[in-house]
Amino acid sequence: MSFQKKYVPLLLGVAVAIGVFIGGKLNFTDTSDRLFTSNSKKDKLNRLIDYIDYEYVDDVNTDSIVDVTVNGILNNLDPHSVYIPKSQLESVTENMKGDFVGIGVSFYTYKDTIAVIRPTDGGPSEKAGIKSGDRILVADGDSIFGRQWSNEAIIKRLKGEKNSKVDLKVYRKGEDKLLDFKIKRADIPIKSVDAAYMLTDNLGYIKINRFAESTYKEFKKALNKLQDEGATKLALDLRDNPGGFLAIAEQIVDEFLEDDKLILFTKNKSGRIEKSYATSKGDFEEGDVYILINESSASASEIVAGALQDNDKGTIVGRRSYGKGLVQREMALGDGSAVRLTVSRYYTPTGRSIQRPYDNGKNEDYYNDYYKRLSSGEFENADKIQVADSLKYTTPKGKVVYGGGGIIPDVFVPLDTSIQNETLNYIKNRGYISYFVFEELDKDRSAFSNITQDDFIKNFEVSDDIVVRFQEYLNLKENTNITFVAYNKEMKQLIKASLAEQLYGSNASEEILNATDSMIEEVVKLSTQEPHDN
Repeated sequence: MSFQKKYVPLLLGVAVAIGVFIGGKLNFTDTSDRLFTSNSKKDKLNRLIDYIDYEYVDDVNTDSIVDVTVNGILNNLDPHSVYIPKSQLESVTENMKGDFVGIGVSFYTYKDTIAVIRPTDGGPSEKAGIKSGDRILVADGDSIFGRQWSNEAIIKRLKGEKNSKVDLKVYRKGEDKLLDFKIKRADIPIKSVDAAYMLTDNLGYIKINRFAESTYKEFKKALNKLQDEGATKLALDLRDNPGGFLAIAEQIVDEFLEDDKLILFTKNKSGRIEKSYATSKGDFEEGDVYILINESSASASEIVAGALQDNDKGTIVGRRSYGKGLVQREMALGDGSAVRLTVSRYYTPTGRSIQRPYDNGKNEDYYNDYYKRLSSGEFENADKIQVADSLKYTTPKGKVVYGGGGIIPDVFVPLDTSIQNETLNYIKNRGYISYFVFEELDKDRSAFSNITQDDFIKNFEVSDDIVVRFQEYLNLKENTNITFVAYNKEMKQLIKASLAEQLYGSNASEEILNATDSMIEEVVKLSTQEPHDN
């Protein structure tokens, strides 16, 4: 019998008590002296935990009970209030902060050894002389290879305090002895801007994968670079972007909107409304903007799209977005864990809530909405998008927009079914292409040493022989008999993009993948039409 089944009655009882406890703690209308005063309900919870600790017939991990119970409570609130255990909080925080302290390498465990895929540009490892293909064998005298070393353990070993040093011993093909490196740990960025380059002579392109603390600075640097290269129009790609910090989304919107334009407003349980307006600092208020969204663009991505759409600024291109209009705040629970609790709803400038319906917490229907939309034909036909006339709004220039479940684009682009093949998606998600490419490069990295990024993107072609070798590699790994006769062109593009990623970085990889992207093609076509009034 599982732990959960055995103790269901006990957990339910504790859940009710902890629900009251947390509710008391998170009543933000209370003064600080009232917030933490004891009461009979909180005393009851404390006594129950003590009774279980000291009197219950079996040994029970009460920490586990509390974790399960907290999740149970949050599951009944809304789909986006979540519990972050102590074991996960550090990595979650780093991801949203946008950097961590380490040596600056991307790697994967190849035959039980740390193989460097690529040192971070400008990072401490690159400065010290670490190269792609190097194997890190020893850190501060301790061997860090073998099956007992998980990726998590390796990362923990290479991380440390800022400016602390780590001594590495590295194997490099062609060298007759191990190489010694002393590397000073530093802040290593976790990039949220995947790509920034020119699509045409005047159309720039920026792709953002999330809204972290560092995202606005990355975005601003990319925007300045593109403007210096002649960009007067911009494609901002927010596809598959799950969101992040609301304030960062506001800063990015501010680059496009004129002074004092409403960006959004939020409303909490007491009815308090807070409004956010554009300031005078925007540097792209005159240029045409195209926001790319899809069914996985959520939260902060929808804030950007909704703010620009409702202010008649730019053009939203793609498919209806996810539909998340709730704002969370992270709060520490005192034991190293935290909760992200929904504290308000946000509304676009016309007053739209784009949160899609949910019934009392996390339910299967809410998370299966993607498949419901897919089966309805919405991803292929804009006419299949369901809208409610009761949630109709009008922008200042008379454009009709809808609330109630995501941002509906101004220009619809159907899902490209040619790249949604289950076999190809499975191969991509399993990471086989990246592993294969690493091994191909490892045979002779000097073959690419004199090829520039631009030359590689424009002229390098993946041969049929490479596709056949990957096919053999995959069939050996999967013990199957997959062939790529029908997907030869797609496989060549994916292999080339992975080569570019490992040789030059994500910017080159995205440029290769975007070369046949139907949504990018639509944006380029729109940008060449007659100028229009935003």
